[in-house]
Amino acid sequence: MNKKITTETVLDEILKSGEASKILARFNLPCLQCPMAKYEASQLKIGEVATTYGIDINSLLNELNKEA
Repeated sequence: MNKKITTETVLDEILKSGEASKILARFNLPCLQCPMAKYEASQLKIGEVATTYGIDINSLLNELNKEA
């Protein structure tokens, strides 16, 4: 992913990077492999996901953008 990831970036775009998936797992983002994940990933923005699961969005964005 070459563009900067923000709170408005859709999860599906982030998951295109294998390294991003590892980062999301380190931040304990649940259900990346569940059946609904594909549908939800195309709809949810990373900021919404972080808020829902109590993830520190600033730390997550920093990590994701280091790899972008």
